Amino acid sequence: MYLVIDIGGTFVKYALMDSGGEISYKDKSPVGKASLQEMLTGLYAIIDKQDLSDIKGIAISCPGTVDVSTGMIYHGGSFPFLHEVNLTQLIRDRYGKEVSIENDGKCAALAELWLGSVKHAQSSIVMVLGTAVGAGIIVDGKLMRGVNLSAGEVSYVMSHVNSITGEANFFGLDCSAVAMVQKIGEMKQLEDPSDGEAVFNMINAGDIEANQVFDEYCLMVAAQIMNLQYILDPELFAIGGGISAQPLLIERLQQAIEKIKRINPLHMAHPIITPCTFRSDANLYGALYNFFVEQEKMLRVKH
Repeated sequence: MYLVIDIGGTFVKYALMDSGGEISYKDKSPVGKASLQEMLTGLYAIIDKQDLSDIKGIAISCPGTVDVSTGMIYHGGSFPFLHEVNLTQLIRDRYGKEVSIENDGKCAALAELWLGSVKHAQSSIVMVLGTAVGAGIIVDGKLMRGVNLSAGEVSYVMSHVNSITGEANFFGLDCSAVAMVQKIGEMKQLEDPSDGEAVFNMINAGDIEANQVFDEYCLMVAAQIMNLQYILDPELFAIGGGISAQPLLIERLQQAIEKIKRINPLHMAHPIITPCTFRSDANLYGALYNFFVEQEKMLRVKH
């Protein structure tokens, strides 16, 4: 059995999983945000509750840029105090267990590569639409990390630069699913503007204003899918995040791609898109798969 931990912006989710990815137990607890010590206290409390005699290893998904070979975290995303913290070493020294760690966005991609929608593709891009846009790039059946560990950080891709001020529009902001839902919620004066279920009820019911904002959003995402198709030419795009639970999303993205191609006949690309298999548990599955990959690397080095 393996203990898998997903450090999120609001909760730490954790699960006991076997080598085939079956979850036998799952829970969550609030994440400590004030300091490294507060976060470690919460993580240690989760681990201390487990029967460690039955735990073969601990796999972690975490925000920030992660060097999987050393366990060092850089630029800790929502948790800046994680910068230059070797979380795997801290946990390994405390519990004497093998520990692995990977960036949360890349974990989502690894989940799809292992047991999900891109497991039969040699090259693919897994794109997670949330507060920003996370992505994992799969080449020759392996996750690409890049020389600075930033491959797949598509939120920083620019969609436009003002020629006078130099200010840029960024993919992660333009294509934030959370911002899109909030925009519709405020426009329709919902009691809770961030209520995604209520917003999509309106979209699915045919509300003209809500659909106009949603279609604009899909067009911006589709434009970046086309850009990535030309740069990396993957077999497949898998779209994840909470919004991917809406069947309408893939349909509208496909329509947006066709609209772009129709209006811009120079286009030759034919991106294929599909929803991700895993949603809220994606980081757990990906973290466990990363553990297996890293353990295999260590065995090869020893031999």
